Amino acid sequence: MAVPGRRALLGTMRGLPRFEEFWVGSLGSRNLTLAAASSTSGSPWRLLGAVCLQRPPVVSKSLTPLQEEMAALLQQIEIERSLYSDHELRALDEAQRLAKKKADPYHEEDNERDILLVQDLEDMWEQKFLQFKPGARITDADKKNDRTSLNRKLDRNLVLLVREKLGDQDVWMLPQTEWQPGETLRRTAERTLATLSENNMEAKFLGNAPCGHYKFKFPQAVRTESSLGAKVFFFKALLLTGDFSQAGKKDQHVWVSKEELGDYLKPKYLAQVRRFLLDL
Repeated sequence: MAVPGRRALLGTMRGLPRFEEFWVGSLGSRNLTLAAASSTSGSPWRLLGAVCLQRPPVVSKSLTPLQEEMAALLQQIEIERSLYSDHELRALDEAQRLAKKKADPYHEEDNERDILLVQDLEDMWEQKFLQFKPGARITDADKKNDRTSLNRKLDRNLVLLVREKLGDQDVWMLPQTEWQPGETLRRTAERTLATLSENNMEAKFLGNAPCGHYKFKFPQAVRTESSLGAKVFFFKALLLTGDFSQAGKKDQHVWVSKEELGDYLKPKYLAQVRRFLLDL
């Protein structure tokens, strides 16, 4: 029974050199293919990396009447079914001690000084609450409709748009930069943000793959046979800290909501951006 197994093993070992030659040959041809592709990559389409920088909401959205009614119902259920907190248990205990003292004036306890401590705490908390003034949900930037300010529409996502010169036209778009050999498209998008904000903004990029793309042709004035247009790959990022500023350049950027994008972007470009832009 061992002879057939030994023959199969010897046959397999004899076939290893052929497999190695096939593997080396395939790898070599693959490298040649890649080299040929890189050497003939003179595409008339330029690759661009763009960043969809979003400022997340700062405050929660205002409740609708239905949501307010539901919140009140849940709060009532919570009050009816919840257990007493430590502070409430302490208040009940001190109330019992105070009632016992009133019933027996001659009854003395060692810790009488602390019998009204709960009430004192509540009075102090009440005074702090009366001094608290919540911030306004409608800011000065909202009243002036200053779309260059980050301090607007605090309960909404805002997207950064910049105005770029494309031929003889001023076009609003997401910040973008041309891809450079040796870097990934995400690195191109990161470089876009770093160059645009002069390293004054910190953002978190969401993933290594593009969330969308857009292809367009250059205007006739700048279009050539070797440069027909561009393919733009978008990457999402969330603003963490910092603000956008361009010294000496006013009205070159805006922070807008999803509904306001139509005031700036061209229809085809807008359609591609809305495919990956969510505003929940």
